[in-house]
Amino acid sequence: MDDLKIFTGNANRPLAEKICQYLGVPLGEAAVGRFSDGEISVEFRENVRGRDVFVIQPTCIPCNEHLMELLLMMDALRRASAGSITAVVPYYAYARQDRKTAPRVPISAKLVANLITCAGANRLLTMDLHTGQIQGFFNIPVDHLYAAPVVLDYIRENLGGDLVMVSPDAGGVERARAFAKRLNAGLAIIDKRREATVITAMSLIGNVWGKEAVILDDMVTTGATLIKASELLMQHGARSVHACVTHAVLSRNAVASLKGSLLQSLAVTDTIPLSPEAQELDKIRVLSVAPLLGEAIRRIHRRDSVSSLFV
Repeated sequence: MDDLKIFTGNANRPLAEKICQYLGVPLGEAAVGRFSDGEISVEFRENVRGRDVFVIQPTCIPCNEHLMELLLMMDALRRASAGSITAVVPYYAYARQDRKTAPRVPISAKLVANLITCAGANRLLTMDLHTGQIQGFFNIPVDHLYAAPVVLDYIRENLGGDLVMVSPDAGGVERARAFAKRLNAGLAIIDKRREATVITAMSLIGNVWGKEAVILDDMVTTGATLIKASELLMQHGARSVHACVTHAVLSRNAVASLKGSLLQSLAVTDTIPLSPEAQELDKIRVLSVAPLLGEAIRRIHRRDSVSSLFV
């Protein structure tokens, strides 16, 4: 592991420190700051020539700032003759704009993929992309990890009784079905309809009467979907409603809305750091994916299989 170097920007330093602790390597010294006019300044204070370098930087709020930090860090590493550069992006921003849904709109997920590649990344390591086809936007290897092992352990240890896995929309059915199969649980689907960004209608497919419902999703942004889904499930006789989400974006007044909701608990991972307000909410449980990311980094560095983590 002597030729392995791990650096991080300002997006999620605690996660990077946990990963380094798992691997038993020090976190590299990099100064990522701002000039007086707000421009980002980057300086690496360690030799990286010929080294295998990993940059841990989720593109969370403020996503544009953290994305730019990532790009500048990789450019600096490429110019410093790093042997290989892996962008470790646990949360990939702009993933929801992965196709043209209306005339004259961008495919932002593809543009971000181009930027990461052009900045110097030789490989991308990410977790629970909003849509799996984003991997095809890259012309470099992509290792797509899943938080499922961590979430499954949490459900087994903390949620008992008659479980039913709930997909909050049609796009998440495959995820909910996989969880239901592993937990020997039931499956329910919510048919969600939107106008612009506003949810206009929800209907339930499946039986949740007297059961402990667990909503599964890849991210929670404003919390509107989880709140309305929990109300619908309780109306259909669910005993209690919980949610397990990988990325806790929690923008706008999401924390206040979730506090007054019917959700009993919300389990999220530490791909995104929680705001102080979110940390004070008793409903939120944080699951660490640092060991999972750390093991993936170890295997990439040693040229071992990453997919075997999920067998």
